[in-house]
Amino acid sequence: MPIERIEHRACFGGWQDVYRHRSAVLDCDMRFAVYLPPQAAKAPVPVLYWLSGLTCTEQNFITKAGAQRYAAEQGVALVAPDTSPRGEDVADDDGYDLGKGAGFYVNATTTPWSRHYRMYDYVVHELPQLVEAQLPVTHVRAISGHSMGGHGALIIALKNPGRYRSASAFSPIVAPSHVPWGKKALSTYLGDDIEAWKAYDATELIKTARERLPLLIDQGDADEFLHTQLQPGLLKAAADAVGHPVILRMQSGYDHSYYFVASFIGEHVAYHATALRAS
Repeated sequence: MPIERIEHRACFGGWQDVYRHRSAVLDCDMRFAVYLPPQAAKAPVPVLYWLSGLTCTEQNFITKAGAQRYAAEQGVALVAPDTSPRGEDVADDDGYDLGKGAGFYVNATTTPWSRHYRMYDYVVHELPQLVEAQLPVTHVRAISGHSMGGHGALIIALKNPGRYRSASAFSPIVAPSHVPWGKKALSTYLGDDIEAWKAYDATELIKTARERLPLLIDQGDADEFLHTQLQPGLLKAAADAVGHPVILRMQSGYDHSYYFVASFIGEHVAYHATALRAS
């Protein structure tokens, strides 16, 4: 499936691009952003996949996080997909936390959502196949994200042992089966069977994870959603119970915004770069 470059801007010695393509998995046209560091001009580079949160598109991370500078220093490509399928015939909802902009990185099984809302398969399979086949990047991958995207990064890493060298998250929804955002999305996309929700719940998945991949999580203690929607302590407790390494860093004074992400994204890129370079 061909990809069409629709944005191309010089950035820290490399290129910040945006591509458009027809997604067979999602049955719609999709966009994704790619930052290629200067090192990619000489040889393929490893990739950090970034998943954004509610209401976001591929633009939020590339315009607000300031990650390109650190990716250029480390020789890592950044790939940031949209957060949901798009198009006039794609099912939607009036709420900001469901439908377009709120795909939750699951494969929907209920009508009408199942036709398009298969963001899990898109991120895990279709998108990397396109990127790795048509751009100067390797098959060596890491994954990260913010909020809903942090949820996506964690569940995808936990469900796919050996596929990612490292995983991290900012302000992730770690237990969607137990919080309002998650309950609304999972019941809509997957139906009322709570057992089916567990397949997309990091706190449940970590209990039986086959790979002890360390998880780095940054969480602001002034986050307005900390106690109602995020509750990172639930994941940490579940991880500690089974000996799964989770680094939970509570950052004083930080909220849920991209000011928080921008403050620590350099540390996350360096963390992933170390893992991506490991033999």
